Amino acid sequence: MPTSASLSSASLSKPGLARLHDVLAAHVDRGAAPGLVSVVSRRGEAATDAIGTTDVDGTVAVRPDTIFRISSMTKPVTAVAALILLEECKLRLDEPVERLLPELADRRVVRRIDGPIDDTVPAHRPITVRDLLTFRMGFGGYFGPCPVNDAAAPLQLSVGPPQPSLPPEPDEWMRRFSTLPLMCQPGERWLYHTGADVLGVLIARASGQPFEVFLRERVFEPLGMNDTSFCVPAADVGRLATSYTTDPESGALTLFDKPDGQWSVAPAFPSGGAGLVSTATDFLAFAEMLLRGGAPLVARPSIETMTTDQLTPEQKAVSGFFPDDFAARGWGFCVGIVTRREHPAAPVGQYGWDGGLGTIWRNDPSEQMISILLTNAAWTSPRPPDIALDFLTGAYAGIDD
Repeated sequence: MPTSASLSSASLSKPGLARLHDVLAAHVDRGAAPGLVSVVSRRGEAATDAIGTTDVDGTVAVRPDTIFRISSMTKPVTAVAALILLEECKLRLDEPVERLLPELADRRVVRRIDGPIDDTVPAHRPITVRDLLTFRMGFGGYFGPCPVNDAAAPLQLSVGPPQPSLPPEPDEWMRRFSTLPLMCQPGERWLYHTGADVLGVLIARASGQPFEVFLRERVFEPLGMNDTSFCVPAADVGRLATSYTTDPESGALTLFDKPDGQWSVAPAFPSGGAGLVSTATDFLAFAEMLLRGGAPLVARPSIETMTTDQLTPEQKAVSGFFPDDFAARGWGFCVGIVTRREHPAAPVGQYGWDGGLGTIWRNDPSEQMISILLTNAAWTSPRPPDIALDFLTGAYAGIDD
């Protein structure tokens, strides 16, 4: 049976929280995930719920301090690290990145994203720091025919489920990346993921510290995020949930990574796009920092810029995971932003992002509300699955004014 641990909150109705618990428990009972931790926080008061177990064998109950692989929820953490360096004037938004990443100087670009890899033209302009933050560097996830993507795969540079044991150390990663042309001109369109990985290398070089050390000293320690890292210490491996992929047809769960698997060893390449593990408590601390305007890490104008839509209508028209992906949302610095309300649980100005290994997070400044769901079963599509959509719906249905 699912187990739960809850903290009631005066600004969230008790019937609403009970209903949300029942909805999530039913998903666990149906096998959507072995276990989960959810947090709904409003006006500084949080309700936390832990349901299910850390693996399909059901031997260890999920707890509020269970550690999950947050995959692409790493991206906004990387963006905040970049903002720290921007405020210190060690980086500038619209400067070419080749000052610190000479591997990206004099880029070539394929004439067509689905065209031959050797049919290229010069890049119209250099790649900038802003391009990395907004995923407009000209390289990233593309779900149609793309010979550049095909060439990236054997170099451990392609977009896909994070596998921290595969990519090489950052300098070699950049060397390999420099051998490939861009998929499109810098600034032309939004292409997912790769900008955040390159950003991690840029942060390391700008700060003079390994990326993981910079995050620990400048982000995690100031916020008390003691369980957030690119690997889990041996003493805490027992708290790391087993990770599963989900068959999109049958819904059956297949082992992806054990607690003593890929995240039990420090990776050669700490991925700014998808590498972190964290807990609900830790990520709540990060989300709260954003909601209060950045203190103690950065100033409010930096967070306001990060959470403002940076894409033009022309860029949106040719971008996204699927047609009309940007019809009701935009993209800031490594976060999605709601631009038109189409659902009760998606107000204009809400921002956040998902992790493909089974996590979702949203901040809502209008309600001073944070919603976090961490599970150990991967999504099967860029669209959030029913368990995630029902969590967000239930969280907003529980608002008690």
